[in-house]
Amino acid sequence: MQNSVTPAPPSLQADMPLVLAGPLLRRLEPDRLVMWMVTRESLSLHMSLYPEGESPRLFALDGGRCTPLRIGSSAWLQLIDIRLDAPLPTDTLIEYDLSILLEGKAFGISDWAPHLIHEGFNRPAFVVRSRYDDLLHGSCRKPHHASADGLVVVDALIKRARATPAQWPAALIMSGDQVYADDVAGPTLVAIHALIRLLGLYGECLEGAVVANSDELMAHPATYYRREALLPAFKSNEALRERFFGGVEKPVFTTANAHNHLVSFAEVIAMYLLVWSPVPWRLIEPEMPQLDAKMAQRYAHEAQCIDAFRHGLPVAARALAHLPALMIFDDHDITDDWNLSARWEHTAYSHPFSRRIIGNALLGYLLCQAWGNAPEDYASLLPAIQALVASAEHGQLACPLHDQVVDDLLRWSDWGYVLPTEPTLLVLDTRTRRWRSESNLNRPSGLMDWEALTDFQQHLLDQPSVIIVSPAPMFGVKLIETVQRVFSWLGQSLLVDAENWMAHRGAAQVMLNIFRHTRTPGNYVILSGDVHYSFAYEVRIRGRVEGPRLWQITSSGIKNEFPRRLLDLFDRLNRWLYSPRSPLNWFTKRRRVRVQPWLPSRSRSGERLWNGSGIGRVRLDAAGRPVRIEQINADGSAPVTFDPVRD
Repeated sequence: MQNSVTPAPPSLQADMPLVLAGPLLRRLEPDRLVMWMVTRESLSLHMSLYPEGESPRLFALDGGRCTPLRIGSSAWLQLIDIRLDAPLPTDTLIEYDLSILLEGKAFGISDWAPHLIHEGFNRPAFVVRSRYDDLLHGSCRKPHHASADGLVVVDALIKRARATPAQWPAALIMSGDQVYADDVAGPTLVAIHALIRLLGLYGECLEGAVVANSDELMAHPATYYRREALLPAFKSNEALRERFFGGVEKPVFTTANAHNHLVSFAEVIAMYLLVWSPVPWRLIEPEMPQLDAKMAQRYAHEAQCIDAFRHGLPVAARALAHLPALMIFDDHDITDDWNLSARWEHTAYSHPFSRRIIGNALLGYLLCQAWGNAPEDYASLLPAIQALVASAEHGQLACPLHDQVVDDLLRWSDWGYVLPTEPTLLVLDTRTRRWRSESNLNRPSGLMDWEALTDFQQHLLDQPSVIIVSPAPMFGVKLIETVQRVFSWLGQSLLVDAENWMAHRGAAQVMLNIFRHTRTPGNYVILSGDVHYSFAYEVRIRGRVEGPRLWQITSSGIKNEFPRRLLDLFDRLNRWLYSPRSPLNWFTKRRRVRVQPWLPSRSRSGERLWNGSGIGRVRLDAAGRPVRIEQINADGSAPVTFDPVRD
């Protein structure tokens, strides 16, 4: 039976809606529900749950159930964390509503966010799965890439599953580059600045830059496409200038354009709002700034891509309201090649301006991504952040408090997390606990240091099976890894994103030894992204009698792709140069592992790599082994399955 809808009062119909983004469903367990949203003001909220076949459950979101954080004069970030005394039923459809109490009346999602509800239904819904045996996963969602948005196809999948909750995926794993803080389209940056002004997002001082604060940054003639000009002009900052704003050419793989790199905390927050919600776009009317002819042409091209991205945002937001999204950063969430080497870290963290840039991106990541993964993990960081936002007299954050928060975040080294699911879900931080080279500061760091790998092993002990989320694939394409190794040997690791597990011998050996340990699982599924193409490998570790068996499953990107001709060339050369009969394969053989590619179903000539935006899906059997691996294509073409090749 349909609910009657009460006309919204004038304050709910105002030019600026009460809810600017969300709710995003973040963590979902039988006894816990975590959601994220951003509102115009602090609100009185109520949650209603409607498990199929049961009486509704009602919760007032006060006390410890909702933590509001004011981030602007008209912007409140809200984290909802409901602990349930009576567990929710599993594998059952549960509709929900989030009501705003206003002027003595309750207004539900159908009033203030009807785009989050599928046609023909009254409310959004979710399913608490008893097992994590059906997962969606992907990475690299770049708004101004020309490809379609993979989150749009997630929504279509969810709508089809509504009649059969057993086919509802357990979660959406977002394995990195949920935003591109370092590669921002001109139209997006213009929209970011318009939204900052509209919402009164808090400004800040900027030390070590030509501009004194974030207001001057937005007003400066170089703020669009020429932010490298805002760095102090003296020789010791040449490395900093190149690293953050130089647009370093990477001819082997891609080109990074950092001329619109996000700088301020307000810019980072506005970016998250614009990539996750259609609402802010409706409130602003960005206009192209004064640009030279070349930049104006680029702006117009990017505007077309952004318009297409905006068109799909209501559907993408609906997907995020129905499916719990678990997230971990990769480099572009912060900046390209983040913590690539010890030299990179020394350069970036020794200057106050670059330190603030990284700190602001990390603060945005904490509040918009990490907090929803495991709220209790960040309880010790919140008081300082609350004090920081409370300090914003006249709309500007207190500079000493801001520096202290940045210092706290850069010292924090526990961004990974473990979920008590079946199988256990283990999400790795491969960015902040790196194995740095002591002999050559320019050499790429290992993705996790010895202590982090030891902690990783402790989580694996005595588990029958486990799902590992590693943003970078643990087992990648041998040719590409070889190219990266050569460039690293030449001291040019920045040119090729030399960030793979095998790039650092110590980290790679420890990882393989962990897999060989007799008390670690027999079956591993490793979900990864990062590389802008998709593939699946079955891996056997030699030296252990009963296994183990690993499946490296990579899905990338959600809205990004590898240059097609270049990937085809790499794929073909990799098959030729490293075939079983190739002498080169013998000399470079991974003698401790046996890697067997699973081929994409649309492979014409033995191709192992699939190039196309979309979302990955993996389904597991009772023992935690994949029974179906597929890539659901964002362009609407038929899904691609990855199938084993039998000897």
